[in-house]
Amino acid sequence: MTSLTDRKNAAISRGVGMTTQVYAERAENAEIFDKEGNRYIDFAAGIAVVNTGHRHPKVIAAVKAQLDRFTHTCHQVVPYENYVHLAERLNAIVPGDFAKKTIFVTTGAEAVENAVKIARAATGRQAVVAFGGGFHGRTFMGMALTGKVVPYKVGFGAMPADVFHAPFPIELHGVTVEQSLSALKKLFAADVDPARVAAIIIEPVQGEGGFYPVPTAFMKALREICDQHGILLIADEVQTGFARTGKLFAMEHHGVAPDLTTMAKSLAGGFPLAAVTGRAEIMDAPGPGGLGGTYGGNPLGIAAAHAVLDVIAEENLCERANQLGNRLKQRLAAIREKAPEIVDIRGPGFMNAVEFNDVRTNLPSAEFANKVRLLALEKGLILLTCGVHGNVIRFLAPITIQDEVFAEALDTIEASILEARG
Repeated sequence: MTSLTDRKNAAISRGVGMTTQVYAERAENAEIFDKEGNRYIDFAAGIAVVNTGHRHPKVIAAVKAQLDRFTHTCHQVVPYENYVHLAERLNAIVPGDFAKKTIFVTTGAEAVENAVKIARAATGRQAVVAFGGGFHGRTFMGMALTGKVVPYKVGFGAMPADVFHAPFPIELHGVTVEQSLSALKKLFAADVDPARVAAIIIEPVQGEGGFYPVPTAFMKALREICDQHGILLIADEVQTGFARTGKLFAMEHHGVAPDLTTMAKSLAGGFPLAAVTGRAEIMDAPGPGGLGGTYGGNPLGIAAAHAVLDVIAEENLCERANQLGNRLKQRLAAIREKAPEIVDIRGPGFMNAVEFNDVRTNLPSAEFANKVRLLALEKGLILLTCGVHGNVIRFLAPITIQDEVFAEALDTIEASILEARG
């Protein structure tokens, strides 16, 4: 009998990488059960998509109710009130004390593409500045903005022009806030006139890049630079949004409002939906028909998103994210006393990571991180690695995870790290 893995290899492009060979049969909150009946604790959450857990009853009920009404009309052809209402809700909660407007699309990469389009239309400028280690999607503009070559850019040819990168401030790797700002100043002096820059885009916490939070001093300085030169600041909150960092949006940690915010992933609790929210006058820069998409703002995703916002408020998920993250970081700190490979434990709320070095060379150890991941998988815990060096494990369990399941996962994390040492 042909295995599912063999069937996958024969039927699906190898470009679609797979972290595990666990084929899901069903899932509930923070647990996944495969076709063989094995149970796994999910510390990936579909890459920060199900912050409210797999199949949250309120989300499922909202989608089922929408299924009985209609599933698609294309909002640009036959609009619907739920789309308008969700835009109103996002306009009210996205950081920024100014009038806002919103558009809905389908994926995070599409949200980033549209944010760049809007910024260019609003400013009449072309250039965009992003940061090393950042991740903004797999479309061509997304790849160009992404500050990592392997595996995202390899073999795909020339990237769109007028995209520039500055170093991201990570003191652990010897790059201070002052050095990053100095590099940005040199970029403006040597490579691109700031008067040609439409936008600077940044993740408040780098996702694929290693879960490095932006220092508040750096974010405030970026806001000042943008204001000085008439540049728009885009916050890519695709992975950080919707209670993951202990705030509804990660930018709230900095007291800085971006001009445009991109979001996706956990916006609709497992249904494909993304959005761009920004200053009303900027969002209105493109002409009618310049923005949109056939599936943008799909009614099922819109219904799910309304339920997600309700659940976050009703279950105090921002507060719970902080509680869970503190417990996880305390446990990792205790493990660190027995595992010198751990060189850093970080992350706001429940967007946490642990970074490993080789104790002999003190260099980043992707091998050790992957060994921990594989050992945890053998014990029934799904983890993800990340980072430019591949030496970081990121923790993205649903914020709704049951206390007893969370405690079990902490034990598994400790056992896996200590076993990897031996």
